[in-house]
Amino acid sequence: MRIATWNINSVRSRIDRVLAFLERTEVDVLTLQETKCRDDQFPALELSAMGYEVAHFGLDQWNGVAVLSRVGLDDITTSFAADQPRFGEPEVLEARSIGATCDGVRVWSLYVPNGRELGHPHYDYKLRWLESLRDAASGWLADDAQAQVVLTGDWNIAPEDDDVWDMAVFANSTHVSEPERAAFRAIVDAGYADVVRPHTPGPGVYTYWDYKQLSFPKRRGMRIDFLLASPALAARVTSGWIEREERKGKGPSDHAPVVIEIV
Repeated sequence: MRIATWNINSVRSRIDRVLAFLERTEVDVLTLQETKCRDDQFPALELSAMGYEVAHFGLDQWNGVAVLSRVGLDDITTSFAADQPRFGEPEVLEARSIGATCDGVRVWSLYVPNGRELGHPHYDYKLRWLESLRDAASGWLADDAQAQVVLTGDWNIAPEDDDVWDMAVFANSTHVSEPERAAFRAIVDAGYADVVRPHTPGPGVYTYWDYKQLSFPKRRGMRIDFLLASPALAARVTSGWIEREERKGKGPSDHAPVVIEIV
């Protein structure tokens, strides 16, 4: 089975690219982030015609997450914890998480808050959100050490210095701060492994390139999209890769899909 994650940066604008990607790669489960639409606006009919069921959580033109599956889609939920942090005035549960069970694997599509800038309320919200996710994910393994779980999505964190094209450029900014990296490590320490990095080692391996200043052709990117698997699922992963070619062509997302294959 192939599982992929992709920050699509508006699914309505890029549904043709999604359909072509699924046809070309034969991915069985695809999680999307930043769909940027309400549930009633999601282009589900095109995906249904290809044999994919859709679970989507979107409230407006911001955020939005989805799970697309051709191997079953059960037990759908839009929050990973009853006390999942909220944001805004008034505070709302943003469309940043959705989970579903696909052929026995609990798949989560996660769009981690950006943080905006150090010291911003959104940065504090990001850290609280990640702490809540860590607590929930730890609990799933405490309840069942053999649980098949994958946490996929845009984490808005570059965990290592090699995950950004130039650390000096990111000094005193989000995505690389020690509290953010510590929050990411806490989820790894809870038992969830980055199952793609071993197959895509080395510096200069990225999943995101800004649209500005020719970042993609100049290879000025970041690795911020990950699939973190529980121990039982990680043992089933045979390969992982980044579909860098999807960042090319007409009207691409600023992120590339990341894919794993499991047996």
